[in-house]
Amino acid sequence: MKDAFGLPQSLLVLGGTSEIALATARRLIVRRTRTVWLAGRPSPALERAADGLRALGAEVHTVAFDALDPESHEAVLGKVFAEGDIDMVLLAFGILGNQAHDEREPVSAVRVAQTNYTGAVSAGLVSARALQAQGHGSLVVLSSVAAERARRANFIYGSSKAGLDTFAQGLGDALHGTGVHVMVVRPGFVRSKMTTGLAEAPLATTPEAVATAIELGLRRRSETVWVPGSLRLVMAALRHVPRGVFRRLPV
Repeated sequence: MKDAFGLPQSLLVLGGTSEIALATARRLIVRRTRTVWLAGRPSPALERAADGLRALGAEVHTVAFDALDPESHEAVLGKVFAEGDIDMVLLAFGILGNQAHDEREPVSAVRVAQTNYTGAVSAGLVSARALQAQGHGSLVVLSSVAAERARRANFIYGSSKAGLDTFAQGLGDALHGTGVHVMVVRPGFVRSKMTTGLAEAPLATTPEAVATAIELGLRRRSETVWVPGSLRLVMAALRHVPRGVFRRLPV
């Protein structure tokens, strides 16, 4: 069960090698979390991530999970929940893709959409049902500021995150009053392996800063978290910029 501040004793990470997810897990282990499940494709990276969290004193398990295999999600995640209550599910998997390449290769673009949206819908619904059955828990969904408005530079990725963001908001409304808390996290540009080599955007942040914001959001039972917080005002303005003008902005 969560403590008085809303922090979890048990955590299930979907996307077990995500730098943001691991930064969040480390922060929560220091505070409260004692049991962690890292779900992802079996790999040395997943095992290294588990070993790193074990070194902090947590009991850590790995589970084979593939976002692109939604038919397996119910069975795979069902086994995790059968082991005991899960206080928090962090839905953190996703791929950025390569916009220029993916425009030329529709199959690659579809893979971005299937991973970031279709896989998340499946895993999100399975997790939500399990949390609702146990009567408590949080589902934290890593969206992106890219979900707020389509940009020429990354509209394939942005559209997948827009779908995820809308889905998570609706799921939160559907679960309101059930004891399950859904929180959508919208980071800006995050300095990570996924963005290595890309031009850094204004208001760039780090996995550790996102983890800090997630912890604060859990304590406050926030429904939406922006990282950094100033992006909320920036995007509120950009949403209302006429399309012809927005098209010419260096964003």
